[in-house]
Amino acid sequence: MQFKYDPAAGGFQFNVNGAPKTPKPRKPRKAVGSKGARVAINLIVTLLVGLVLFYVQLPAVNLHAEEFYGFVLTLCLVYCGCAVVTSGFQSEGVKSYFTFVKKQCTVPFLVIVALIVVALVGAASSWVVLRANAYQKLLTVQPGDFASEVDEISYDQIPMLDGASAERLGDRKLGELADMVSQFEVAEDYTQINYQGRPVRVTPLRYGDVIKWFNNRASGLPAYLVIDMVTQNVEVVRLAEGMKYTTAEHFSRNLYRHLRFRYPTMMFDAPIFEIDEAGTPWWVCAKREKTIGLFGGDDNNGAVLVNAITGESEYCAEVPAWVDHVYSAGLIIRQYDYYGMYHNGFFNSIFGQRDVTVTTSGYNYLAIGDDVWVYTGVTSVGGDESNIGFLLSNQRTKETHYYAVAGAEEFSAMGSAEGQVQQMRYSATFPLLLNIADQPTYFMALKDASQLVKMYAMVNVSQYQIVATGSSVMECEANYRAMLARSGLISEAQSEVAPADAAERHEFTGTISDIRSAVVNGNSVYFLYLRAGGGLDGGVFRADASRIPIAPLLSVGDTVTVSYRDTDVAQYWTDAADIAVS
Repeated sequence: MQFKYDPAAGGFQFNVNGAPKTPKPRKPRKAVGSKGARVAINLIVTLLVGLVLFYVQLPAVNLHAEEFYGFVLTLCLVYCGCAVVTSGFQSEGVKSYFTFVKKQCTVPFLVIVALIVVALVGAASSWVVLRANAYQKLLTVQPGDFASEVDEISYDQIPMLDGASAERLGDRKLGELADMVSQFEVAEDYTQINYQGRPVRVTPLRYGDVIKWFNNRASGLPAYLVIDMVTQNVEVVRLAEGMKYTTAEHFSRNLYRHLRFRYPTMMFDAPIFEIDEAGTPWWVCAKREKTIGLFGGDDNNGAVLVNAITGESEYCAEVPAWVDHVYSAGLIIRQYDYYGMYHNGFFNSIFGQRDVTVTTSGYNYLAIGDDVWVYTGVTSVGGDESNIGFLLSNQRTKETHYYAVAGAEEFSAMGSAEGQVQQMRYSATFPLLLNIADQPTYFMALKDASQLVKMYAMVNVSQYQIVATGSSVMECEANYRAMLARSGLISEAQSEVAPADAAERHEFTGTISDIRSAVVNGNSVYFLYLRAGGGLDGGVFRADASRIPIAPLLSVGDTVTVSYRDTDVAQYWTDAADIAVS
């Protein structure tokens, strides 16, 4: 027995064998088979791992795709790891592993080195510091004149719902369907499109969970929702054959996997759910390309259209006219930011910042013709609370127009509209930009705490202290035009709410049985209760004194002829366009 004093170990230690122990040498590993067999095993394992990774990660087989480099690098490391195991190699440090890989795994080692070199060179060739001029040219911006190029649109073309309100209506509608609500949910797509001449939002259903997918996968998703942005009507469109190729599917019917197996080299933007004019559901999958170096200059070039029911797909360099979304709002805004920041060079965007502009932090959609246009404001890089202009960009063709209109930025206008009804505590949606009497005008809905639209507001872009509200769009516009006329921005003739395509005028002659008055947005408004000659009640007519000067002079018993339109201002009265005393 041998004793040894070791304070660090707590005192005397002893070895019953009488001699210090020495570590046993590691048992040498044996190589697996011959060299050819080892290579075959390494390749088979790498291939199997690669198939699993490709099935799960779905990388594009494309040198422009960043994820492709990670995929190939992973396979090379798997092969080298298998080679270490099958060769029986034992290492005494990192250096010996590196030497082994360099000698015994020459091909994967060279592939790793080549990938690193290509990635570094590709990143350098895409670096915005060196290629600022190329980034600036990604988007072609055409200057335009707002009053002449942006037409006034009729009430049935103005989207009155934002995404949050549409989502709430969709969830509520699904809750009314007893045969669906237990198995399906409403997806969060809510794509705004033009469908049969109307601005609508569409979204598919999705499975409630994996178990519900398993129970319903054979028949697919049975319906999609169409939400009218003007009337706020929600329609559930039931399909004769369910949608089997969606982002909610699993395995081979999953939309991303379905695309990757058919187009292994293509890169895609996020799929967009749309319907054609016949109501057939499609996925619009824009083809993403890198146009600057290897990794820079994101842009889209056509799209793959996938039938959500059958899975049939086709790449279209020029998409059909019913397609509304090829270029996402995020892509367009990003490209304009490059345009605004780098048109005088990269270093000017940091030092000096002469003529440097950026988009504001929000955007909205506007239906113009058969297309959907994205709208956003443009402001100076200094971050003040005013816009120097705004953009309208076609999401199908990327045609982009810039309008130099100085005024309040959108969030200032939203605050101004909320202040007008502050006692109601309504919140404003992000505004649309409309042409009202050749005046650039912010239009927004005012929502209550339940996200239900209660009122509407219009704010003049150039003079955002001019704010009008109303319980309907027609009432809001009437108040707004009256305020513009009083401010001298438009003529008295333009103050009439009568666009060329407005509702047809009608006339009613009757005797005033009662008159009530109120002050709305600083204007005197008279409500006339009329009775026809035969004693029948003719209804209630609203007369705004700012537009109908004779209204304050009317009395009970007067016989009048009221000119009005089909579009009601509210549920209980009709807006009078003109009044004549008989």
